[in-house]
Amino acid sequence: MNIISTISAPAAIGPYSQAIVTGGLVFASGQIPVNPADGTIPAGVEAQAEQVFRNAAAILSAAGTNLSRAVKTTLFIKNMDDFAAINAVYARHFTEPYPARSCVEVARLPKDALLECEVIAKV
Repeated sequence: MNIISTISAPAAIGPYSQAIVTGGLVFASGQIPVNPADGTIPAGVEAQAEQVFRNAAAILSAAGTNLSRAVKTTLFIKNMDDFAAINAVYARHFTEPYPARSCVEVARLPKDALLECEVIAKV
């Protein structure tokens, strides 16, 4: 088991790793839209989705893989009415064959983010 850590994505805000590599897979912790350079969160769901997927890509890159090798994602969104907007951004970051995915609406996310995404990818 290898622990993945990169300054190109936000540091963990609790007792967890950015990602773990085991058994040929990388399990990336959920990413919220924090800009790792300055700690800010952009306004609007599209901008937040862009940052979330950039953060996930940075973690996968540190693990030696990328979003095109994702096999499963889980999206946590604050408002299901934002599903179409998030989906449009998602489609720009993930390629066919798209990973399996779950999407759930949640009451609240860390730092009051509008979405969070966790990714499992092949290394």
